[in-house]
Amino acid sequence: MTKDVKSNLITYLFFLFIAGLGIYWGNAYVSDFKYIRIWDYTNILFLLIGVPFLLLQSKAKLPDFWQLEISNKNRFLFPIAIGLLFGILDILIFKVILHPQPYPELPPFTQPFPYSIFLYFSGAFEVEVFYRLIPLTIILLFASWFRKGKNYMVIFWIGALLTAVREPIEQIPQGGFLLVTYAIITGLLMNFLQAIWYKKAGFLASLSIRLGHYLIWHILLGIYIEHWEILK
Repeated sequence: MTKDVKSNLITYLFFLFIAGLGIYWGNAYVSDFKYIRIWDYTNILFLLIGVPFLLLQSKAKLPDFWQLEISNKNRFLFPIAIGLLFGILDILIFKVILHPQPYPELPPFTQPFPYSIFLYFSGAFEVEVFYRLIPLTIILLFASWFRKGKNYMVIFWIGALLTAVREPIEQIPQGGFLLVTYAIITGLLMNFLQAIWYKKAGFLASLSIRLGHYLIWHILLGIYIEHWEILK
């Protein structure tokens, strides 16, 4: 086992540990909140499905999590900035324009702080494992093998598009044509960019885009609603 693969495994296990802390916190301290969302420990067991794919990143011509050739600007800074932009857009549309009035209680897409940090980190991690890590590794392993990799980039772009389509289809909001169009386009674009950054800078870059989005849309908006709108 190479040093890079060991780093993949250690990082992945650390993320599972954070998810476990979130489960404990949710059950011990915030379980009486309305709309509270608490993981079950079976969620962590389910995420173990992703472990074998940590060994296959280089074989699929994907960067390992902490590959030295990848700068932290590309691994974290630029991806987080992309996610923040999508989060700001969502707040402008869904909060500022569509729901300017104060919420009387935390809406279902937010959670009490600081528990929200654990839940939405774990949620972002889970989404990226099953939307990116597993499917794109499988697709790009095939791309590396098929015709000895001659069509690798063609297959990558197909895989990037296919993995980008899933989330916006699953989360089409109720509303008018313009709202649905906005949700589909931004969802498709963010997921497509995540696939590109996964190929460019590895799984942590893809995860960082989602974490940037969740930081604005789920966590900071939740803090604002909880401490400014509800307490007024």
